[in-house]
Amino acid sequence: MKRLSTILLSALLFSTLAAMAQAPPMPKPGPEQKNLAYFAGNWTTTGDIKPGPFGPGGKYTDTQHMEWMPGGFFLIAHMQSTMGPVKMTSAAVYGYDAEKKLYTYDEYNSNGEALHATGTFDGKVWTWSSDQTMGGKQMKSHFIETVTSPTSFTFKFEMSQDGGNNWAQVMEGTSTKTASTGTAKKK
Repeated sequence: MKRLSTILLSALLFSTLAAMAQAPPMPKPGPEQKNLAYFAGNWTTTGDIKPGPFGPGGKYTDTQHMEWMPGGFFLIAHMQSTMGPVKMTSAAVYGYDAEKKLYTYDEYNSNGEALHATGTFDGKVWTWSSDQTMGGKQMKSHFIETVTSPTSFTFKFEMSQDGGNNWAQVMEGTSTKTASTGTAKKK
């Protein structure tokens, strides 16, 4: 009986090792995710909303905490924002779509809005583009972030009804990385 148990255990161990040897390797984050690592951590943002068709304008502030989802493929952001008298909480996920060769950004906020954008990065400038409906009208938008140092970037937000040459600047400002709480490390 002992010999039979040893033979069965050996056969089970051998078949498990053979199956593991044939299993595809776990995917690993690529250089695109390493680019997103810039955003991991805590950020404070200040900006000016321009007066125009979208409202009277005013100050914009937010704080953000961004950390890696286990696996290192997606960065999760939690934000607290103030736009004039309006306060808002948001959650967003940054990623990379290898098939389309575009970065992805999906945000959901406490006002019931969802934003889906795709982005590109040229080594210094992130350009996020999306289509939105505002006041019943289709709008195209660009959110352009220009890296100015390892701990800061400037941004501008533009919108257009035609997506051509008629872009209106809606907001501009600066984001600065603040002291980390240690929870933004890549897992």
